[in-house]
Amino acid sequence: MAFILVNSTLLFLLKSSSTSTPLTSVSTPQLKTLLSGLRIKMAFIQPKTAMTGCSRSMLQLKTPCHTAPGHGYGNYKHQKKYKFLIWLICHEVVPTMGLLHHRNMANAATCSHCGEDNETLLHCFRDCRFSKEVWHEIGFTDTHFFTEQNAHSWVNTAATGPISTCFLAALWWVWRHRNLMCLNNETWSLFRIINNINNSTDAIIKSFQNNESVAQQDRFVRWNCHNHSCTILNVDGSCLGSPVRAGFGGIIQNCHGFYLAGFSGHISNSDDILLAELTAIYHGLQVAIDMGIDELVCYSDSLLSINLITINTPMFHIYAVLLQDIKDLLANRNFTLHHTLREGNYCADYLAKLGTSSKDVFTIHPSPPVDLLTLIKNDASGILYSRA
Repeated sequence: MAFILVNSTLLFLLKSSSTSTPLTSVSTPQLKTLLSGLRIKMAFIQPKTAMTGCSRSMLQLKTPCHTAPGHGYGNYKHQKKYKFLIWLICHEVVPTMGLLHHRNMANAATCSHCGEDNETLLHCFRDCRFSKEVWHEIGFTDTHFFTEQNAHSWVNTAATGPISTCFLAALWWVWRHRNLMCLNNETWSLFRIINNINNSTDAIIKSFQNNESVAQQDRFVRWNCHNHSCTILNVDGSCLGSPVRAGFGGIIQNCHGFYLAGFSGHISNSDDILLAELTAIYHGLQVAIDMGIDELVCYSDSLLSINLITINTPMFHIYAVLLQDIKDLLANRNFTLHHTLREGNYCADYLAKLGTSSKDVFTIHPSPPVDLLTLIKNDASGILYSRA
């Protein structure tokens, strides 16, 4: 992921260096000498080099990666790209259009994203209306955050604050999206950028967790984990087979686990698990309405599906129509959606897999399939399943 950033930056630094040797005629030994002179090693800046423009603590980020190897910190690679990007920002050598134009490497300094102003360093990362929309979406709304005019101070304050991990992830994805748009003409939706930021934030935190200091605790999961006393709907989607087929399924039970109805089906010409999960929710709610159920709790093990329905749905989401149909079914009804872990969703999982192997687009099961009886009995008995 750091390939575009590293290579475009090295090209810029080499071209803007004092050497008069054409880049195409530089031999491998000469290239190593040039890189050494620019204090770059292996395309990543080490925290001990060139500390005049940025503090050592910012590059170290006070993460466990400086401990001895083999201590269970996982993905060490997560940190290097952030350190390298911070180094570039603090030394004001990020190849923005403004700097490239100043070095006679671009025809204009206009922002390649919004086209409304010159692409300075702070404009690229923060002040461009597209970048600002990202910062607002993830919670950076403080006035001082957008008024600081010194790039080093701006990064130093945000990268050492209480939400520094989210800041670093956002900084990276704002820059990467800008590069993808400029170099590949590829534009992402705000939802996709925010989702990548959240995933990166979680990955950074998990990568630096010390497994020796945090004892692993067993988690026990069961059906209807929130102890709701109304009718329970469990739904699930599945993608199986070769070629892959998408299927869905669900089961409706009373609060004691007694079987009321079940359904399953397959989605032709699709191998999209998100579509399968959303289709399961839609059909499950529709079956419950047809049965005249007044109060219902729907469990799904797809947190993404639940978030898309219960939080703001992107206007141009590929499944915007299906999401709106689900919202319409939920409107003005005493129906709620909840997340469950897959260990508490075994019956729905069975029916979803049954749907992938079925030729029927939609089937209602008035009585449970024989192989499902044991799982229903486990639900009614409150069997606990271990999840590490």
